[in-house]
Amino acid sequence: MPTPFRYTEPLPPKSATGTVAEVYTQIALDFGITEPVTFVVLSSAPELLAPTWALLRESLIAGAGSRTGKELAALGVSLANKCPFCVDAHTVLLHATGDHALAERLARGEQPENEEHARVLAWGRHTRVPGADLTPYPFPREHAPAYLGTALTFHFINRIASALLTENLLPAGAQRFRAVRSLAGRTLARTVRRPARPGVSLPLLDPIDPGEAPAWAAGTPVGLAYAALLRAAMSGAGLLDADDHDLVEATLQDWDGSHPPLTLNGFPDRRERPGARLALLAALAPYRITDEDVKAWRRPEHTDHCLVHLVAYGAFTAVDRIESSLSTQIGREAKQVAQGTT
Repeated sequence: MPTPFRYTEPLPPKSATGTVAEVYTQIALDFGITEPVTFVVLSSAPELLAPTWALLRESLIAGAGSRTGKELAALGVSLANKCPFCVDAHTVLLHATGDHALAERLARGEQPENEEHARVLAWGRHTRVPGADLTPYPFPREHAPAYLGTALTFHFINRIASALLTENLLPAGAQRFRAVRSLAGRTLARTVRRPARPGVSLPLLDPIDPGEAPAWAAGTPVGLAYAALLRAAMSGAGLLDADDHDLVEATLQDWDGSHPPLTLNGFPDRRERPGARLALLAALAPYRITDEDVKAWRRPEHTDHCLVHLVAYGAFTAVDRIESSLSTQIGREAKQVAQGTT
């Protein structure tokens, strides 16, 4: 059977030990899938796997707000990022919530009939643009930490999936058939509709010191999970030399959310700066990473752990650009409220 993995060969989940095994146990219980490849592909780097799972669990699964709404937000993010794997996954998960008609409308490329659903989907799409005005929220403000955490989770996971997985959610692209999508969703329905207690994933973050949680998380477990993933993903910068690191950071500072042109004008040449090129592709267009790009960078000392970390670093520079502008916006709103101007 063809492998879903590009460029890495993760160990079989049944051989997992330690933190990786603990993460898989929680995923099976709370996500309903025993070996989701979006997490298996990170298993060579447990320090990335644990906070990625924690952020998804504490926002999408255990966070405040309806699961249907958060799946729509995640689907909007995945559409904006051109990640067919994740688009299909969220369509299946909408079947799991019981929203079968909505799932099939979206699978056909149509807009939701429900205006509230349409606004949440559009909001998710809009989060790709750094600095975009995301208010007024299309959901209750007290649900914002979970929705924002969900959006940021999938800005990261989309990039990991596009870079390191094939496009097929199911073997041979079986998810393209309505009956298969519906059946797959129904097998997950009991797990998806079961309440989950917030904070259960946080012990998996030991011994990671997450640092300060962002203000938008409002003291919820989402904030600690985000901070832990930020710290773990950004450690991949150590795989680049100083000049390449500066180039990646400077490019992302000017990024406006657009997708790069087909010619990839402005991207470093893979023969001259393969690490910077790979990191920038992971950030801005992971679906454009080629075998040649990976081969140009990879050396005998570059293990799967290294490749996963470099891709995660590139992916998270984009997430951090989005989150930083979001934090600035929220801070500005809070100041206006404190001054009585809103």
